[in-house]
Amino acid sequence: MAQEDVFKKLVSHCKEYGFVFPSSEIYDGMGAVYDYAQNGVELKNNIKRYWWDSMVRLHQNIVGLDSAIFMHPTIWKASGHVDAFNDPLIDNRDSKKRYRADVLIEEQIAKYDDKIEKEVTKAKKKFGDAFDEAMFKSTNPQVVDYSAKREALHERFAVAMNATDLAELRQIILDEKIVCPISGTANWTEVRQFNLMFSTEMGSVSEGANKVYLRPETAQGIFVNFLNVQKTGRMKLPFGIAQIGKAFRNEIVARQFIFRMREFEQMEMQFFVQPGTELDWFAKWKETRMKWHRNLGFGDDNYRFHDHEKLAHYANAATDVEYKFPFGFKEVEGVHSRTDFDLSQHQKYCGKKIQYFDTERNESYVPYVIETSIGVDRMFLQVMSAAYCEEDLSKDGKKDSRVVLRFPAALAPVKMAVMPLVKKDGLPEKAQQIIDMVKFDYNCQYDEKDSIGKRYRRQDAIGTPFCVTVDYQTLEDNTVTIRHRDSMEQERISIDAIPALLKEKADIGTLLKNL
Repeated sequence: MAQEDVFKKLVSHCKEYGFVFPSSEIYDGMGAVYDYAQNGVELKNNIKRYWWDSMVRLHQNIVGLDSAIFMHPTIWKASGHVDAFNDPLIDNRDSKKRYRADVLIEEQIAKYDDKIEKEVTKAKKKFGDAFDEAMFKSTNPQVVDYSAKREALHERFAVAMNATDLAELRQIILDEKIVCPISGTANWTEVRQFNLMFSTEMGSVSEGANKVYLRPETAQGIFVNFLNVQKTGRMKLPFGIAQIGKAFRNEIVARQFIFRMREFEQMEMQFFVQPGTELDWFAKWKETRMKWHRNLGFGDDNYRFHDHEKLAHYANAATDVEYKFPFGFKEVEGVHSRTDFDLSQHQKYCGKKIQYFDTERNESYVPYVIETSIGVDRMFLQVMSAAYCEEDLSKDGKKDSRVVLRFPAALAPVKMAVMPLVKKDGLPEKAQQIIDMVKFDYNCQYDEKDSIGKRYRRQDAIGTPFCVTVDYQTLEDNTVTIRHRDSMEQERISIDAIPALLKEKADIGTLLKNL
């Protein structure tokens, strides 16, 4: 099945099984705005807890913060967002659709990668174990041609982005014959910059209102509270401040479901270090964050680093952790060495000293910063994409299949479903007793509707790792049948053993211990 079709099925599955709904759907919705449904909000909260605990609980020198969405407008002037927070946009005159010029070119580069990968895949099938991939890539005429075109485009694109050469970006689009996916034409306008911040007014009357912005990132709330946290927490360098919160960007090109939205959530940690040590810490956090992602067990080869071609104005090093989505490798997390830009800018604009006094060096200085930043919504989509699986269970000529979400048990929205075999004879009451026994620690679900087989399939579709069936034998010996989601194997266990099983298999701590 084509990956595009898999992604469409995944989006449909998210709505059908209560993970993500289009926002304001009864009013025909809003573009690139979504609501997290009953199962989605549980999964999202589990992802956030995995991140928060790995940052704050596992590091004695990292503390948490929850800063306001509304901030003084001068903050965004100091950070550079007012003047430089722009995307290069281009319109197609025929379809009247607007696109990000850099995204169009990145997708063209990805097409060359796909062509190369297809040739390699065909050769692997043809030559089997004797296949030498490196030699094939360096000698096959078609692959060599694709590689040369890809590298030339990549280099030209990097130069244009670093120089903010809008005319050259348009020329690249024309030279590569990139067309609008709606109209199929290359009737493009000029490329122009568009600021992404939402603005509003704060005040009781319009005449006295002040212009403020919805924050486009959560990092600045950390920077302006640097001294407050450092002094009240008696923090010594190196130390970090972590935050989870909403951010808002007026994305013109908002697509691929929840991958790029106008209202989204970020998990960010700013790690403050001595000047001169930042690149060592950058390397350490780069590896730490990759380990965090791979710890979920979705396949090490599905992750990679992508170093930035164009560094942001504040950075001296930057990389992305990319995951292989159904629509290709895309960023899920950024790790940046932000130098001392942010604190120095705020020190300049507010007129107050924002420095750290180092007792060992007996001097004050502005710390440097290493940032790790994840989009919660992208991480949610990555977990859903990795977990989604369609299985053919046909046997002995009888067709059968299931859709199962293979979440790590610690992230699953529902940890266990408890099912009475029938809705009488005390079985529902016994099932409810099991729910009551574990509900203070885990989200579990009572399910009595339809046959046991249909209930299993329903729980598979929302990723529940364990299903417990209460039957007449349960009333005799206090045992139940427990079914394991991934293997579909069943075993008989004591009810008293259920809490220990969930603790071992489904607790966030099981993930954290492997970090």
